[in-house]
Amino acid sequence: MPVLLQETIEALRIRPDGWYVDATFGRGGHSGAILARLTSGRLIALDRDPAAIRAGEARFPEALRAGTLRLVKANFVDLGRVLEGLGAPAIDGIVFDLGVSSPQLDDPARGFGYQVEAPLDMRMDPEQPLTAYAIVNGADEATLQRILRDYGEERFFRQIARAIVRARAKAPIRTTTELAEIVKAAIPAPARRTGPHPARRTFQALRIAVNDELEALRRALRQAIDRLRPGGRIAVISFHSLEDRLVKETFRAGADPCGARGLPPELPCGETPMLRLVTRRPIVPGAAEVAANPRARSARLRVAERL
Repeated sequence: MPVLLQETIEALRIRPDGWYVDATFGRGGHSGAILARLTSGRLIALDRDPAAIRAGEARFPEALRAGTLRLVKANFVDLGRVLEGLGAPAIDGIVFDLGVSSPQLDDPARGFGYQVEAPLDMRMDPEQPLTAYAIVNGADEATLQRILRDYGEERFFRQIARAIVRARAKAPIRTTTELAEIVKAAIPAPARRTGPHPARRTFQALRIAVNDELEALRRALRQAIDRLRPGGRIAVISFHSLEDRLVKETFRAGADPCGARGLPPELPCGETPMLRLVTRRPIVPGAAEVAANPRARSARLRVAERL
């Protein structure tokens, strides 16, 4: 079950005859909850992972036959093009559940984890050419430092980048566990003794770089807001501070464009707000949900409404 499912569906205020978008289909948790509330409405679901599309075809054959559901293999960065191609009207609601899906995390062959040996892959779309292997073994030290610092918020980014470059000079770094050990050895011993796994931030940074997640999200949010009808809502679940900050800033800029530009209140501003913030602060999972699903602990839900 997706994290914060009930809170997300309640926030979207599903209309039985509305048009909705699940921008991150995964295994269809949000889509299933939306479909259960539709009568004459429609749902368009996107996912870049062909395995997710196949799972959706197996899970929702009746909705697909009836035309209530359209499944599209696409990155949500192409949201506007997809909706235009399908002739969709203004959208009543759209949900983004960001990050890696549980099936992707649980499949060692996808290379997202650092605790089981697997190829350095990390592609959400296995058909794209760029892999984590290519970055780890091909990027120069300065680029590796930037990726680790900007995408992983890793304070030991210099030491880790240097260790990677030294290790690959001897032989290519091929597996997740090999990389995890290099990262662990590069971090000072006191820092290794507390907190999460020492390689967690490095793997997050590489995954974001491989899939261009932040730039894709930035562009997709703008397209989603443009396609919402007045009163339509956008709900975004994020799992780390970089995503959450981007969502928060995008929503705030839509709700207060003059403030986002840094204009003092007394100066005139010709821009009209596009959004109303439904959640001033993010909604977080309760203790029971975190106990049942530890992956939920970092989830943050933000919701805005088109004016």
